Amino acid sequence: MVEIDGASGEGGGQVLRTALALSMITGQPLQIRHIRAKRPKPGLMRQHLTCVHAAAAISGAAVTGAQLGSSELEFAPQAVRPGEYRFAMETAGSCTLVLQTIWPALMLADAPSRIHLSGGTHNPMAPCFHFVQRSYAPLLAKLGAASTLALQRMGFAPAGGGVIEALIEPASVPLTPLDLVTRGTSLGGYAESYAPGLARNIAHRELQQLGQLLGWSYEKKQLRIGPCKQHEGPGNALLVTLEYANTTQVMSRLGQKNTSAEQVASQLAKAVRRFQMREEAVLDEYLADQWALPLALAVSRSGQAAQFTCTDISLHASTNFSVIEQFLPVRFMYEQCTGKHHSYWLVRCAPCDAPLTPSGRG
Repeated sequence: MVEIDGASGEGGGQVLRTALALSMITGQPLQIRHIRAKRPKPGLMRQHLTCVHAAAAISGAAVTGAQLGSSELEFAPQAVRPGEYRFAMETAGSCTLVLQTIWPALMLADAPSRIHLSGGTHNPMAPCFHFVQRSYAPLLAKLGAASTLALQRMGFAPAGGGVIEALIEPASVPLTPLDLVTRGTSLGGYAESYAPGLARNIAHRELQQLGQLLGWSYEKKQLRIGPCKQHEGPGNALLVTLEYANTTQVMSRLGQKNTSAEQVASQLAKAVRRFQMREEAVLDEYLADQWALPLALAVSRSGQAAQFTCTDISLHASTNFSVIEQFLPVRFMYEQCTGKHHSYWLVRCAPCDAPLTPSGRG
């Protein structure tokens, strides 16, 4: 049994999700204590319970401690069972976080799976659907794990009501690690504003402000009003997609009360400029965190090391590295490097018996 201290490092929900995913993949029973100990409301919340129930459903796991507010959980999986599953959030909990919990295990199954998820699709503290579809899923495909994602309906806090469908294909065996150390040629970028159930001028104001700050225009098709379906929302998501030969980066900001459309656009423009200037980094800090698990699976199964560059190593990411190392025979090493204008990070994931490079762990 693998014992995890949920209070270690970042001490949030990612510890639980990564541990559940790897417990299913390795078949090792899991015991986790102090779940989300560093959050204002520690223990299992409804969203985290949905992750536990979803993991149990696809793996036939025996579970104890799966109650609202619980700080301890035991999870003993059986074989992962591909198939068609439906998981629903009671409120606007993140569909994408539930999907990312079960995705790694299902992509290693011997048959396709179709997942239907309802709840929040664009949440302030979780990867939005477009990020998962355009940034995360294509990288998994490069490892040999293909998928098809569809957004049926957008869902925002507090109402939720969004719907995502995912078709997860069996991955090629073994997964093929890849190095991500250069972005490759820039293929352009564009911005989209979605404002279902809100005044249409909000989207125009966001795009106008973003266009002024980034030098983008409607004429060049760099600014787009996102299509909205009837009865979606209310809610607002402003997205920027930057396409490169080797990766696609999606960055977003959500509209909120007491924050003007111009402020939302200015915040996002600042983040986009910062990413563009740190040109030696392929991934941003969020994608670096989420990329760690599938990359470690490829490394552990192939015996080949791989590396990537990123803008920052967050506490979220370093905690994730540590949880992964407790399940898989890999280790993460990272060091800060000096770029042309800004520093960046080089991360190496290698089998435990590989030479220790880079020299530092940060």
